[in-house]
Amino acid sequence: MASEGGEDPRLPRIASTIRVIPDFPKPGIMFQDITTLLLDHEAFRHTIDMFVERYRDKRITVVAGIEARGFIFGPPIALAIGCKFVPMRKPKKLPGEVISEEYSLEYGTDIMEMHVGAVQPGDRALVIDDLIATGGTLAAAIRLLERVGAEVVECACVIELPELQGYQRLGGKPLFVLVKAA
Repeated sequence: MASEGGEDPRLPRIASTIRVIPDFPKPGIMFQDITTLLLDHEAFRHTIDMFVERYRDKRITVVAGIEARGFIFGPPIALAIGCKFVPMRKPKKLPGEVISEEYSLEYGTDIMEMHVGAVQPGDRALVIDDLIATGGTLAAAIRLLERVGAEVVECACVIELPELQGYQRLGGKPLFVLVKAA
């Protein structure tokens, strides 16, 4: 986690900008809202910088961003470390030929898609999203990337809901998070 070897002094600023919205989108959910982080350009820069510093020398060739908020953090990281960005989207959002992976939700299933040919065998992938809860979405992204021959180096999220133990669904893949929600 981000606090290995002592807490980075940027983390309190990042954590303080994440707004918690009770009972959204339904009663009992404490929604972790990163839009307030984006309003604070310093905190947003710190967030991107911390990911870039971690991945700059890991020979990542593709950053796979999960819809929708992985699209916010993924492209600037990809640009900074010099690799491609691949969007992992909900069904019927990508034109052209896609490869898909079904995954379980709390109630039902969903599908994640990416363009055929966007990721090549041997690519070294970083999967990025804003938050890990149950881990189902990240696990589906890992399976999709591995099906096309990529090596998933790590998953990264701004926020983790640790009580849900989503990391257990990642098949042993490392998870890096900046903020653990209370």
